[in-house]
Amino acid sequence: GTAQAPRAPVWFCVAAMKTLIKNATVILPAGRADVSVVIEDDHIADIDAAIQLPVDRVVDASGLYLIPGLIDDQVHFREPGLTHKEDLAHASRACAKGGVTTFLEMPNTKPNTVSVESLASKLELASSRSLVNFGFYIGATPGNIEELKAAERTPGIKIFIGSSTGDLLVDDQDALERIFDETTLPITAHCEDEATVRANQERYAGTTDVRDHSRIRDHEAAIVCTRRALDLAFRHNHRFHVLHVSTGAETDLFADHRGLITAEACPHHLFFHVGDYDRLGSLVQMNPSIKDVEDNRQIWQALLDGRIQVIATDHAPHTLEEKQLPYPQSPSGLPAVENVLALMLDQVHQEQCSLEQVVQWMCEAPARVWDVVGKGRIAVGYDADLVLVDLQREQEVRNEQQETKCGWSPWHGERLTGWAVQTWVMGHEVYRDGQFDLSQSGQEAVFDHSRGGYWKTADH
Repeated sequence: GTAQAPRAPVWFCVAAMKTLIKNATVILPAGRADVSVVIEDDHIADIDAAIQLPVDRVVDASGLYLIPGLIDDQVHFREPGLTHKEDLAHASRACAKGGVTTFLEMPNTKPNTVSVESLASKLELASSRSLVNFGFYIGATPGNIEELKAAERTPGIKIFIGSSTGDLLVDDQDALERIFDETTLPITAHCEDEATVRANQERYAGTTDVRDHSRIRDHEAAIVCTRRALDLAFRHNHRFHVLHVSTGAETDLFADHRGLITAEACPHHLFFHVGDYDRLGSLVQMNPSIKDVEDNRQIWQALLDGRIQVIATDHAPHTLEEKQLPYPQSPSGLPAVENVLALMLDQVHQEQCSLEQVVQWMCEAPARVWDVVGKGRIAVGYDADLVLVDLQREQEVRNEQQETKCGWSPWHGERLTGWAVQTWVMGHEVYRDGQFDLSQSGQEAVFDHSRGGYWKTADH
């Protein structure tokens, strides 16, 4: 990462200015259009093909595309307690550079976010340290049901059904039944069956081969646990979001969503497979583990046909020194937040998907899943969280250019076509071509859970 925060360039516009973005191709809910967009204060004030009105600044975006700011609904930004790996300042700059204008962060910091008080503390911390907008899940434990029922300023409840330690591991069936039965917030979970993983760990006891990670955290561990979670959601009629789908078999389960189930894919499960251990070793060690080429294909197909709705990163950085420890001392997790949009735009360039689909998966769908107010699309009255992208820009991912504090990427050395070049957060231009304006802070995301989530909110 960068040793010191970059200085704010003089060309950034100040707050409360009216800005006209013209000559871009704009991705609107109804499709792409050549229109101008007016930002006033923190919101989108007008969208029109031929706006003629006085503004403070004109941005000529000829040849570029304007999309909504991305919402990354699964990140681990490590603050408080683990800031040698990552912190809100570095991570939120990585977001701005990568076109992510809102992040939703998981509760496994130190201390864990498992109470209304700890949730409020995290929100207060981010209000002065994050360059982009933010929200935080509250974590479930076997004994914090009253805190889960009282929480309000949150996208939802996160359960680690396996693959965690201490209080955040909720594997007991009675505890899970109570959480699904007695709470009302949307629930999301890490789904790997703890009994399966432990049995496999005994089978591979003493291994130092990182490739065994995908044998220990195998297909069965993911499938068994996802089935268990879906059963809980269906029986208790509770909204449930499946994080980081890693197997093709899981995607078959999502066709029967019953208006309750949504799911997400992460870049490591789309682009990496077990053959990449030979090349990248523990750098691609993840929980859930990377699987086979056929799983990559099936997850992609589930995105294309709508069984999976969201792309998120599961950005989970560790220092390079930690990652390069011999297996199994090496921790699971990798950084992705600043490169995920470029990875997907490169897929647009390769004609594997459309820009409209990328916007659906990374902007509109997460806003609908988590009932995020005013975000996820370019429409009058919505928050001015916007990103200009250059679909023709070709650039190499370099470790030394990463904003994330851990300072490395598993995609180091890959050339990608299509990059974010300019980012606005709540009407403020926070990033342009490698420069940041650090004079502003993002805002707390607002969640209106009366909307009913993805399946009930076709137009929000």
